[in-house]
Amino acid sequence: MAAERTPDIATGRLLAEDYAANFRDLHTPLDKHEAAVEADRCYFCYDAPCIQACPTGIDIPMFIREILTDNPKGAAETIFAENIFGGMCARVCPTETLCEQACVRELAEGKPVRIGELQRYATDIYMKDEGTQPFERAAPTGKRIAIVGAGPAGISCAHRLAMHGHEATVFDAKVKAGGLNEYGIAAYKAPNDFAQAEVDFILSIGGVKVEAGKVLGRDFTLGELRETYDAVFLAMGLGGVNALGLAEEAADGVADAVDYIAGLRQAKDLSTLPVGRRVVVVGGGMTAIDIASQSKRLGAEDVTIVYRRGPDRMGASEYERELAQTDGVRIKFNAMPKRIVLADNKVVGAEFEYTAESNGRLAGTGETFTIEADVVFKAIGQTFMPTGLNDSAASLAMQGGRITVDDERRTSLAGVWAGGDCVYGGEDLTVAAVQDGKVAAESINRALGG
Repeated sequence: MAAERTPDIATGRLLAEDYAANFRDLHTPLDKHEAAVEADRCYFCYDAPCIQACPTGIDIPMFIREILTDNPKGAAETIFAENIFGGMCARVCPTETLCEQACVRELAEGKPVRIGELQRYATDIYMKDEGTQPFERAAPTGKRIAIVGAGPAGISCAHRLAMHGHEATVFDAKVKAGGLNEYGIAAYKAPNDFAQAEVDFILSIGGVKVEAGKVLGRDFTLGELRETYDAVFLAMGLGGVNALGLAEEAADGVADAVDYIAGLRQAKDLSTLPVGRRVVVVGGGMTAIDIASQSKRLGAEDVTIVYRRGPDRMGASEYERELAQTDGVRIKFNAMPKRIVLADNKVVGAEFEYTAESNGRLAGTGETFTIEADVVFKAIGQTFMPTGLNDSAASLAMQGGRITVDDERRTSLAGVWAGGDCVYGGEDLTVAAVQDGKVAAESINRALGG
């Protein structure tokens, strides 16, 4: 069956207007009237469970009240005081499982206040009208901090350090700052180069220098940073990609979802991106959802996500799953990859085995099925790559393959902090990474006598 097929991978499957429509902003921003009506739904709870559910602790009732009194810029300042990435988080944060899930109106009527959209309304107005972030850098302290990684954790840390008057140098392996905000999220969630505009907005505080194209372990070591700087913050994210563990994994047509999304995010012309007519995605997290939806929006006809467990164990939220299904993506649960079907060393299908869970252990049932595919995307998670730590790796406490930190994001090495996805217990959320950077910066400031 599948072995007789010829892979069908092509560019330009759609008309120019279709690409534009498929990758326009996912949500139409609220206008002034809509924002006022939505803000009026807030009960302004005294104990505000929405604040407790926000990893950065934004005073949500306060900023909603400011919107209600026609003070969106004041609302934005309230947001930025706790989350300087408030604009991006308003677009990508899973509010449906955080603040909005905790909303009293969600409990009472199944329809929470649209907190994320209100946050975007306020932050967009501020960024458009003001152009620079609302905080001033304190008088220079003469202290210098090295930050490895220019993603949300690293930039958040740099901004908060600048507020205290310190000087931060941010090293990043990529040519652009922003981390996963720039390279890793679905293009339709933050179009119009918003990620770079936000980084520029944040760094307008001054006192922060970004060194692009600099790789830990190649261009410098952690030991050298510790000798040269007053403190170090590690925020390099996850550089490795988990393998499927199949013999045919190196064949043409087996692709890394993370790399493909990064290429898509940087593409000037979406019609130049090759996409299979039939696409299979292995995984159950946000990366799996994003690559599946974007493949469909690039013109793939049949896209199927296959996840080894049930929907209740899937990393992607129910909202994100429904979004993908609205795009026409099929999701098959309780199946794991068994082999890649090849013809002339090119992918023509993927064979899966149904799974069952017993006493917490997952095992194959012996029953298999095959899905025709031109491309199989790996989206089963990323891993931390500690090799770049070189001379200090042996002294850096690790757990579960990631860096161990305390509540202040201090590592086992004196003068070294860490945050974001590279730390043990990281939540793989932009908003959580922002909080890590903020907490680490405050701890560093205290350690330096601030």
